[in-house]
Amino acid sequence: MARPRRHHILMILLIGNYPLERQQSMERFAMMMLEGLNAAGTPAELLRPRPFLGRFRFAGSFIAKWLAYLDKFVFFRVTLARKLRERPALVHICDHSNAMYARAIRDVPVVVTGHDLLAVRGALGEATDCPASATGKILQRWIVRGLESAAAIACVSRATLADAQRLVRRTDSKPVLEVITLGLSYPYRVLPRDEVRARLGKFPALKPDPPFVLHVGSNLRRKNREGVLRIFALCQNKWNGLLIFAGDPLSASLRSLGRELGISDRIIEIPNADSGTLEALYNRATALLFPSTFEGFGWPIAEAHACGCPVLCVDREPMIEVAGNAALAHPVDDEAAFAADLLRLTEPEERARWSAKALENAKRFSTARMISEYLALYRSLGVAA
Repeated sequence: MARPRRHHILMILLIGNYPLERQQSMERFAMMMLEGLNAAGTPAELLRPRPFLGRFRFAGSFIAKWLAYLDKFVFFRVTLARKLRERPALVHICDHSNAMYARAIRDVPVVVTGHDLLAVRGALGEATDCPASATGKILQRWIVRGLESAAAIACVSRATLADAQRLVRRTDSKPVLEVITLGLSYPYRVLPRDEVRARLGKFPALKPDPPFVLHVGSNLRRKNREGVLRIFALCQNKWNGLLIFAGDPLSASLRSLGRELGISDRIIEIPNADSGTLEALYNRATALLFPSTFEGFGWPIAEAHACGCPVLCVDREPMIEVAGNAALAHPVDDEAAFAADLLRLTEPEERARWSAKALENAKRFSTARMISEYLALYRSLGVAA
C-alpha cells in the first residue's frame, strides 16, 4: 500500500463562523484550536466570513438573513480561494455547520469538527427539537454533502459519532470518523471563597451569599428551560434557594411560566455572563440543573465539574458520556426525581460527595489532550504536524 503523501507543515487553515451569527460556543472552540495549535508549535491561522452585506440590519430580519447568506456563500468563497493559493497543509473547518465549504477545497486534506447533527436530523423529520424550514432543509443537505467530501470528521461525542456513521455516506472508508472529546475553553477551577464573593458582588441579588441552583444555556427548545422552571417549582416549599439563568435572557413565554408556577420572585437572570462570572457561579451553585433533551456535547457539564459543582442531567447520551459516573441523571420526564436529587444536594455532606466525583471527572477535559489528538489526526492524513 502506498504511503500517504506528507506535506511540509506550512500552516493549518482554520475556518471559523460568521461573526454576526454570534455562535459563542463555536467561536470559543475556534479560538481554542488557534491558540492550542500555535502553542504546540504548529502554525495556524483563523479565517472567517466577513460581514459585508449582513451589516445592513435596517433591511429587516428576512432580507438581512439573505444578505448574510451572500457574505457566507458567495463572497467568502472568493476569500477562501485566495487563501488556498498559499497552499496550507490542511484545512480544518471548526464547525460542521460550515462543512459546505469542503466541496470547494481541492488537493488539501479537510478535517471537520462535528459538534452535533441535530439540525441535519431535524431536517430529515427526526425528533430532535430542531425543526427545519424549507430553506433550512436545503442548507442541511449542503452540510451533509460537505461532510461526505471531507477527509475526516472529528466528532465531539459518541452520540455525534453514531449520527455521523448513520447519516454521512462513506466511500473507500472516507471520511475517517473518530471521537475527539472537547477540552475546556476556559481554565475553570475551584476558587477561593473570597474570590467568588468578589466576582459575584456586582449582582445585588446575590448578597449576602444566598443558595441557588444554576442553569447555563439558551432558550432553544432542546435546552428544556421549561423543565428547569417546573423542577425548581417542585422544590420551592422545601428550600429557600434561588434559580439563576445564565446565558440568553428568558423569553416572554418562560417568564409567564415562572409567574404561573409562583417562582418569579426567586428567579435571577444573568445574560451574557463572561467566563469569569460563570466560573464564580459554578463555584457557588448548589448544583447545575441541565435537563437538555438533546446536545452535541454539553460543555456546561464539564465546566461545572471542573469547579466542583454537582450536575443534574438527563440520562441519555451525550450528557451521561460527559458527566460519567459523576452525574445525578434521570429520564427527562421524571421531574420529581430531579427535584428530589436537588433537595438532596442542599445537604452539605451530600453535595461534598458529588463535588469530589465532579472534580475527578473533570480531569478528562484537558485542552492539551484535545490538541494532541487533533495533531495525531492531522498526521494520519499525511500532514507533518
